Amino acid sequence: MDLSRTRTLLCALVLVVAGGLLVGSPAAAGGRCVTTPSQFQAAWQAREVRCVAPTLFATTHSRGDDFLYPSGFAYAWAGSSVNLEAYLRLRHRYGDQPAKVGVGILSYVGYPGLDSWSYETDLAVYTLPRGVHARVPTFAEWFRLVGDQLGFPRAALRDLERAYSRLGRTEDAVDAFEHVTGCRRDALLDGAFPGPEIGCDSAFLDALAAAGPSPYEGAESTRCFANVAADYTGPRDAAALRAVLFQCQDAGFLNTGVGRGYNTYADPFVCQPAQAQSVEQRYTGREFILPNTTLDALPGSVNIPLDIGEPGQRPFLHRGYC
Repeated sequence: MDLSRTRTLLCALVLVVAGGLLVGSPAAAGGRCVTTPSQFQAAWQAREVRCVAPTLFATTHSRGDDFLYPSGFAYAWAGSSVNLEAYLRLRHRYGDQPAKVGVGILSYVGYPGLDSWSYETDLAVYTLPRGVHARVPTFAEWFRLVGDQLGFPRAALRDLERAYSRLGRTEDAVDAFEHVTGCRRDALLDGAFPGPEIGCDSAFLDALAAAGPSPYEGAESTRCFANVAADYTGPRDAAALRAVLFQCQDAGFLNTGVGRGYNTYADPFVCQPAQAQSVEQRYTGREFILPNTTLDALPGSVNIPLDIGEPGQRPFLHRGYC
């Protein structure tokens, strides 16, 4: 069986309405799926709604950066073809309001603090080198990758997974983060950094301190993990494990631990204010982790500059996009 042809035919049968066209329909996609970064860029420029092959990935990164993620991170976060299809729908629907497209993508990725976000950001679309595989960033997968190095018992993973298994109609990833770490939801969403003044537990804060600077501050994930293994003397429990992932690998308080993106802002495709949208409506596409690398080390990639408009002028994040 020709799997690539099968994928193309399946894409052409997707029946999701976007801006008056059927995503993946012959009218929207010319009957074929996007399979290369340059094809995606062409569809973006033409404001076409297309289906996207699962061999394409995307990562947002600071403009001018050579790496997918800041160079100190061992792993880069990546969006799936589902996300890329959503980005084309955003571009098609809101192309005349470019800030809704750029900020909408950042929201889809899971950025907090978007009301005031001011950093120039690009979208890298790429294929992976032969032999490199994207991993689903569940807590179990992170534990498999670094748990032995950290010396955490499986009970810490079990308790962390149990806390996040409560996610449902009213409880979201931020609630689960608060339950595990003690850090208050409202303070986190207002931009506060974890600390005792917002109720964070001592185990969480002690593990953060032991980890040292994050890769955003010029450190390295490997050193961050090693610091915890050597210097953290508190209980190796769910709170401490969550702190390690928070500090060393950018698994922030919006991270779901199940490989799905999430944000508390309004979903760009639901015509309601954020407060009127359900938890389920604010989940986004599938996310992955993969070894961090430079863009020129990838077999194929393009960089698409995102127009994010002016900070403080993004009422759609709360009032809704449409």
